[in-house]
Amino acid sequence: MTLQQVRSEMREIARSVYAWVQPDGGWCLNNAGLVLDGECAVLVDTAATERRTRVLAEAVGALAPAGPDFLVNTHFHGDHTFGNSYFKPRATIIAHENCARDQIAAGPGLRGLWPDVEWGDTPVLGPDVTYSGDEAAVHAGGRRIALLHPGPAHTTGDTVVWLPDDGVLFTGDVVWSRSTPFCLMGSVTGSLAAIERLRALGAETVVPGHGPVGGAELLEETASYLNWLVEVADSGLRAGRSVLETARTTDLGAWAGLLDAERIVGNLHRSYAELAGAVPGAPIDVAMAFGEMVEFHGGLPVCRA
Repeated sequence: MTLQQVRSEMREIARSVYAWVQPDGGWCLNNAGLVLDGECAVLVDTAATERRTRVLAEAVGALAPAGPDFLVNTHFHGDHTFGNSYFKPRATIIAHENCARDQIAAGPGLRGLWPDVEWGDTPVLGPDVTYSGDEAAVHAGGRRIALLHPGPAHTTGDTVVWLPDDGVLFTGDVVWSRSTPFCLMGSVTGSLAAIERLRALGAETVVPGHGPVGGAELLEETASYLNWLVEVADSGLRAGRSVLETARTTDLGAWAGLLDAERIVGNLHRSYAELAGAVPGAPIDVAMAFGEMVEFHGGLPVCRA
């Protein structure tokens, strides 16, 4: 695949605010964002591979020739961070402190899940600046960009990027569009609490971590799936069924059309743990859960990065 064959779109969604979207939003086909104000540019997330990051860098360069001044990572997963080095040395990379911790622990591990992907030259490069607590801000020209840490959700180190003057919310993987949510490394109940907090912002435009840009309905769709999942997990646990047994006997119903339906296994592992008393974000056996997800799927899920 050449640079010209990488499908993506840089679309203006508010004044000098852009969403970079990679269809179809499946495994490792993430979204990014760009905010411009005067001579300052803020990039939200990068991409999984060298090839895709170079396409993103070209799209950013067409709007901000000098490149971004700041780069916000919404969480540690490689599809959102492996391209960090391509925006250095100019960009200052910012993330929540938990994101930095988890990125160091994970290293390049994502590449091992899909060894046939052409990852290219994508060194793991962590943030220059971290914040603690639940909020920070970047000031780009006259525009205040709020960085909100909603607690354990998709991961334990999520950041959502909120532009209050524009009504635009970049959610990272806390919110999904046409793709199955994934909470294995975070929290199901925490994700629901995070979405409740995001509802209160009143966003008009929502850029999810994967899939098409939408409005506040994306928050509701993600929450509806997660509420359904908790019911499925509770029923399975009460019946004494294993996660795999529950997944195999569950009718996905309204959710059958979402991409990457096999994520139900990872989500059930997290929900089972929480129903058994685990606090949101508590460590669980991620490798075992991913292995069962592969077993349920009948093979490794497709990654088109």
